[in-house]
Amino acid sequence: MKISVVGTGYVGLVSGVCLAEKGHQVTCVDIDPAKVEQINQGIPPIYEAGLEALLRKNIGHGLQATTDLRSAVMESELSLIAVGTPFDGQHIDLKYIKAVAEQIGTVLRQKDHYHVVVVKSTVVPGTTDDVVLPILEAASGKKAGESFGVGMNPEFLKEGEAIADFMNPDRIVYGGIDAKTNGVLQEMYSVFSDVDQLATNCKTAEMIKYTANSLLATMISFSNEIGNLCTAVGGIDVVEVMQGVHLDKRLSPILADGRRITPAFTTYLEAGCGFGGSCFPKDVKALVAYGAQRSSPMQILDAVLQVNADQPERMVTLLKKHFPELSGLKIALLGLAFKPGTDDIRESPSIPVAQALLDAGAVVQAFDPIASQEASHVLSGDRITFCPDLSQTLNGVDAVLLMTRWAEFAEIPSLLAGLEQPPLVIDGRRMLPKHSVPRYEGIGL
Repeated sequence: MKISVVGTGYVGLVSGVCLAEKGHQVTCVDIDPAKVEQINQGIPPIYEAGLEALLRKNIGHGLQATTDLRSAVMESELSLIAVGTPFDGQHIDLKYIKAVAEQIGTVLRQKDHYHVVVVKSTVVPGTTDDVVLPILEAASGKKAGESFGVGMNPEFLKEGEAIADFMNPDRIVYGGIDAKTNGVLQEMYSVFSDVDQLATNCKTAEMIKYTANSLLATMISFSNEIGNLCTAVGGIDVVEVMQGVHLDKRLSPILADGRRITPAFTTYLEAGCGFGGSCFPKDVKALVAYGAQRSSPMQILDAVLQVNADQPERMVTLLKKHFPELSGLKIALLGLAFKPGTDDIRESPSIPVAQALLDAGAVVQAFDPIASQEASHVLSGDRITFCPDLSQTLNGVDAVLLMTRWAEFAEIPSLLAGLEQPPLVIDGRRMLPKHSVPRYEGIGL
């Protein structure tokens, strides 16, 4: 199948590369000539585990990038719109969606064959039907459902695991304005076998995406609220509390042979220093605003956001418990990305923590295996240093703040072993055994 993907950001490029790997003929479209050239050279403009190898394998062999949207749409059967949808606090900004819809519609005016236009960007319910479809009709001079189809196909990709998630999905959801549209989407995804597929309408597909992300964000904030109560009460460790909760057979089923399954979703039921990234904060805020606009307050999600906003400050509070005065204190800040496996620092809890430390006069040595360069664009000054490795970051510090669950950080106990004056370790992800270092503090302990 010939597919055009408009937008080569995180979702667009991953989708394009993976669809090409699955055997489709894919053309990725972007307005940035430098980015297009980079992609055509096999160099991804974003970091994602496994992306570069898959890009190099497929570029020039079923995959290409171009700035020519007209030719890409004219020569394809289906177009995926995968451009950004920034959130301004009240509304999803649809300017990129609208611009692309108008451009595609203009091309469809000149195209004789039936074409399907699919929104893959995350948009609130009603956007595809009430915004994108009318623009396509106006620009093309044609009728949706007759000359072209319109659909919505949300993505469920975890940063750091996006390639694996796309290639081996647990579900495929798509919505269309009619059966013909959904039939084309079903054809595109026919290359994925043994996967549950849900065909619905556009509004429902849009709502599924927001609901899925909001549920996971709620699980995280719920766990953090329990952890904060454990700290307030004393003598309780939230890690043990959640271990006891996870033993519920409804959460971790026991097989007939006695083996217990631990589903991946239970990792969201663990206390930590908060969630971040480009999806959870933006999507939950957007759904709250969307509910308010329709006189349906999202009270639980309001609380989810408030708990998360306060969570990074818990790290500084734990530090001040041991060091009331932070000025001149030498601190190792471990992890800058919002999660392991990515260089994405958007809404990362590490950024407000780092800024609070610097504002208090602390000296910060920061390390992240991938995201240091990105973080250096928003954190600067003579009291913050971005170190090249973990060992150097730990050298001579008074305290260690572990912010991201990078596998490398499991080495902290061995690197600190034997020191005459070991630093305090504050574990914001509860990834280290609490007795593995001489001086330990942690969220929910």
